[in-house]
Amino acid sequence: MNPFKIVIVCLTLLFAGCASNPMTVSKQVEVNRPSADHAQVVFMRDSFVGAAISASIFDISSGEPVFIGILDNGTKLAHSVTPGKHVFMVVSEAADFMEAELIPGKTYYSIVTPRMGMWKARFSMWPIKANPNARYSLSSADFNDWNTGTKLASLSPKAEAWFEANLASIKAKQIEYWAVWQEKSAADLAQRTLTAEDGQ
Repeated sequence: MNPFKIVIVCLTLLFAGCASNPMTVSKQVEVNRPSADHAQVVFMRDSFVGAAISASIFDISSGEPVFIGILDNGTKLAHSVTPGKHVFMVVSEAADFMEAELIPGKTYYSIVTPRMGMWKARFSMWPIKANPNARYSLSSADFNDWNTGTKLASLSPKAEAWFEANLASIKAKQIEYWAVWQEKSAADLAQRTLTAEDGQ
């Protein structure tokens, strides 16, 4: 590829990454408690690294991607689910995953963090654990900052349209990167899994 085409590709990717978030973002910071027969997972993002790039979040527990929403810097998504085992996915340039074992009446938290990719930021999805020695912990000052410093976002017709337009690409990344995920060791998977006791 000649230098001119490389510049065009880079600019296209840059402006695509800077597109405004199609989600509806409220001024609300606190999330409501889940119903007694459901659990809730709150996904948060609070990092200026890769801030221009959006991260899309999915529940793939059934094998098919269920669209939860798009996370921009300083926002959070609250997702109500039935108790039991779940798998969640974050998609940008690549895909990453988080597993969960959830019990009813509890709220669980995840922090979505950026990492450098080939063309733009990729994202990882981390459980915020009850264990104070975990990489991301409910008892840390960071968690309090994330929880109080992020605003609740919800789906909009524009976001739903984005999902439908990009569904084929989302599924392709799910298949490609799930194969990589399945090669992780048991120890790695334990660090990337929400367990029942991680709920509040």
